[in-house]
Amino acid sequence: MSRTAFIFPGQGAQYPGMGKDFYNSFEEARWIYDLAGTAAGLDVKELCFNENDRLNITEYTQIAMLATEVAILRAALSQGLKADVCAGLSLGEYGALAAAEVMAPVDLFKIIRKRGIFMQEAYPSGGAMTAVLGMDSAAIEQICAETEGIVSVANYNCPGQIVITGEKEAVDRAAEKLKEAGARRCVPLNVSGPFHSELLKNAGAQLAEELRCVNVKKPLIPYVCNVDADYVTEASRVKELLAMQVSSPVRWQQSVELMIKDGVDTFIEIGPGKTLSGFMRKIDKSVRTFNIETTEDLKKVMEEL
Repeated sequence: MSRTAFIFPGQGAQYPGMGKDFYNSFEEARWIYDLAGTAAGLDVKELCFNENDRLNITEYTQIAMLATEVAILRAALSQGLKADVCAGLSLGEYGALAAAEVMAPVDLFKIIRKRGIFMQEAYPSGGAMTAVLGMDSAAIEQICAETEGIVSVANYNCPGQIVITGEKEAVDRAAEKLKEAGARRCVPLNVSGPFHSELLKNAGAQLAEELRCVNVKKPLIPYVCNVDADYVTEASRVKELLAMQVSSPVRWQQSVELMIKDGVDTFIEIGPGKTLSGFMRKIDKSVRTFNIETTEDLKKVMEEL
């Protein structure tokens, strides 16, 4: 029996104009952008739709990306699209929370706004992230462990692509060692902090405090958590996992492999860009992958499914 997953991208896929066609075409999307703006105390439509200097700054990127993902999700649901399970990469896990209806949308937007600020302020300078291409995870983990300073794996994206994170000098040292050990390339990422490293534990603690007063419900459909690449089916662990996620590695490849093992054969990426669709082709080419970034994409997906 065919099973479908909604998957949601993280930071890095954002661009001016994202989601504007959904805002113009769907009442559900207009409501989401307006709600996100009210919850965050920002003009989220201006942030998403027009050229500006803030869109690539973490504290603004996160609310903009989540608003766009949820707006597209709501438009897709209004057309009858459904999923059996969901997951998201880093920030994208909050898109999965929206799909699983774990929190009210207004709470999601308030929390993601705080998360962006906490992550931006936790380590404002001296951090770095680098994508390591063409090397297996065990070798990368070992070299990180042997490198002086704070450096560790941030993302297990797909075979042949793993991201390391930490203090800039330590990340640079590890990257040199990795190239000497046979990595095909080490590509510094244009990010504003050492995300998913122990340097962000304080941001996770602040987020945990914010989550204390938020009402969390049992997921309507299971979602796969970044922290342990396992299903979350009950409300009891949601807050703990979200707080841990900020400083824990994102186990994306393992999350996808779990869903495929359990019969998911159709993945629908919801949000800007095609980053996750690219990862899917490297994880397992046998599954079907779709992307909904524009209203035309949604139309095509509805026709095919």
